[in-house]
Amino acid sequence: MLSIEPNDAMKEMLRRTDADKYGKAEASAAMGELAKALETPLRKGIMPGNIINGIYEQIRFEYGVSVEFPLDFIAPGTEKDYVAYTIPNQGRLPERQVEGDYVTVPTYEIGSSIDWQVKYARDARWDVVGRAMQVLESTFVKKLNDDGYHTLIAAAADRNILVFDSLANSGQFTKRLISLGKTVMRRNGGGNSTSVMRGKLTDIFLSPELIEDMRNWGVDIVDEFTRREIYLAEDESESVQRIFSVNLHDIDELGESQEYQNYYLNELGGVLQTGDLELLIGLDLRNRDSFLNPIRQDITIVEDDLLARQRRQGYYGYADIGFAALDSRRAILLSA
Repeated sequence: MLSIEPNDAMKEMLRRTDADKYGKAEASAAMGELAKALETPLRKGIMPGNIINGIYEQIRFEYGVSVEFPLDFIAPGTEKDYVAYTIPNQGRLPERQVEGDYVTVPTYEIGSSIDWQVKYARDARWDVVGRAMQVLESTFVKKLNDDGYHTLIAAAADRNILVFDSLANSGQFTKRLISLGKTVMRRNGGGNSTSVMRGKLTDIFLSPELIEDMRNWGVDIVDEFTRREIYLAEDESESVQRIFSVNLHDIDELGESQEYQNYYLNELGGVLQTGDLELLIGLDLRNRDSFLNPIRQDITIVEDDLLARQRRQGYYGYADIGFAALDSRRAILLSA
């Protein structure tokens, strides 16, 4: 049963439902207002939440300014070409001419709209109008999520590296897969053992099914003490969300027949290791030098004044944004 603490206005509304004192017309109107005040939406569609927070660095640009980012003059894979030389007793010091480069990230406009009948505003139906605004907001959230993750997956797929555990059962998520991902990220990140900016696997994005698979690890994978910690841990506990200093993030869009895995398989023509069922995304979020979200125009909401003849009201919104992964070494794909 719902518990509502009435305020003075609600109390007055309740008093005006007395037909003997206020008359039938006013009492009927008060009853209608009271019904709206007590109405609670019991069934709601569940809107998507933001799942790209913490991955992309937002950088704002004014219109007329080129969205350019400088690149290091040492291109990935050419590090070994830059070495020191022994100075001869006679002659001059060898010279090497180098120059930098830059990449231009195109931005693009996105837009959405929503409207409702005028009667909802006339009747002060804040539950309807407020919910409509939530739906409008969610359309932008969904678009940003998809474009952000499509960029990550495409950048990782372009490396043509897929990490898998050959000793695991089909569809099994193992701690060995995490270890292999850490090694592959390190081996293919450039530099040597003490390089400051070399790649390091810090985060893995995977399906909820694989997180639950981890909860069911047997004694052949982890010891009894660790199993007990996992079993008793809350969903957001480090016992479930962090292994070997790698953060685990479960998102609904990954998993068998889910949209981001389908994007990799169907749109990019990617493949999983034979016998594996699910795609995972590994990122290096320690070095904030790759995943960028240039913004020319933040999401702006404007009243749509062309709906009056249709006896409707509404809003539309737009934004001018872009996504980029400047260094694909910061992303890898795994399969389980």
